[in-house]
Amino acid sequence: MDLKLDLKNLNVEDLKAKILQLADKKTLIKIGISAGAIILFLIIYYAILNPIVDKKKAKLEDMNKKKQETAKFIGEIKAKKKKIEKLKPNYEKFSTLFHSRAEVEGLYQTLSEHAGINDLVITKIEKQDIKSVSKADAIEKSSGKKSKKKKKKKKKKKTKTKSVENIAYYKIPVDFEISGNFLGYIKFKRALSLSQKMLNFDKENITVVKGDTTGAIKVKGTLTIVGLADEFF
Repeated sequence: MDLKLDLKNLNVEDLKAKILQLADKKTLIKIGISAGAIILFLIIYYAILNPIVDKKKAKLEDMNKKKQETAKFIGEIKAKKKKIEKLKPNYEKFSTLFHSRAEVEGLYQTLSEHAGINDLVITKIEKQDIKSVSKADAIEKSSGKKSKKKKKKKKKKKTKTKSVENIAYYKIPVDFEISGNFLGYIKFKRALSLSQKMLNFDKENITVVKGDTTGAIKVKGTLTIVGLADEFF
């Protein structure tokens, strides 16, 4: 079989004819099946497998991103824990300055004991409404900066209490009346100052009893004790 090709005068039909001469039907079927298999594979890959692969790839990228975020978050938690451990001794030291709920409830007994030792008589002791102090106000007070107070518009009273998370501590004002000797009263105040608790005498009105030669006095005033937010509410 003469298979020499005249390249100058070659056309498509001649090429087809030559290929048919070289290949038998079985060979053509095999070629057709292989080509069909390739085409079918490409269709399956791009139509089905490729989207699945892309989806898996996106999930893997998202998983790696979350792993990085988790590692960063764990690192931040460890740093916070170290900071808390560092501040814990100071917290335990200064938190003892605040009154517990039990100490507030037993305030009358405490004051009476100190008064009795110094020959004083408490004729009145009355707790007033508890006042909350926000963390922002506490920070401003400790730094010595005065905040500029804006004029507030009149609003209806809200029944909801402030969130405990935003409260630094509570102030509990207590009105009192005491009678006795001036020296005894000074000793009484000194004894309270040695209790290592935050207690302030905000108001004092000392009146000397007329006609009494023993130095008897009557005292009216207001003292304020301080309690931690998580201890009270």
